[in-house]
Amino acid sequence: MAKTSVSKKSYPWTTTLKGQQITLRLMQPADRDALLDFARSLPTDDLLFLSVDITEPEAVDAWTRDLQTNRVVTIFAEANGKLLGHGTLIRNNLTWTRHLGEIQLLISPDARGLGLGNLLASEIFRVAEEYGLQKIVARMAAGQKSAIAVFERLGFNAEALLADFVIDRNNRTNDLVVMTYDVTGLTI
Repeated sequence: MAKTSVSKKSYPWTTTLKGQQITLRLMQPADRDALLDFARSLPTDDLLFLSVDITEPEAVDAWTRDLQTNRVVTIFAEANGKLLGHGTLIRNNLTWTRHLGEIQLLISPDARGLGLGNLLASEIFRVAEEYGLQKIVARMAAGQKSAIAVFERLGFNAEALLADFVIDRNNRTNDLVVMTYDVTGLTI
């Protein structure tokens, strides 16, 4: 897969959601501490489905390195200098999954209901198209009913339910739901 950078849309840009001005911008390596602080402020259940624990400095350091190689693209949503959420696209360079990207959407509890998830997902879909990806994968614990509903509204379809696949910080297992969105509009 060719290494291209996100450039077709100019960041930062600002919009208004339910009367609140929101600025979208690309995360930079210098935003390491902002991401770490944001992750640590979230309910632990929000972080359960992530492939890395972004409450740990080492994981966020790896994230910022991946930003520099374009393996990861993270779009921050901010209001008045406060991080409200982010949308992230993670690309895989394995030959057999190079057409896939993984989406992660994390929204601060006090910013939910603004439409921020839809806005960030739209941006991630656009970035995925720019990279030539065909499908986007979202993973979450089966008990996260509101997250599943959000992804269904975005056009994602459930593809798999993996029993006892996720273990939380209290050593309880949870089922994992895998959902996909077809970026190209074609059924593969």
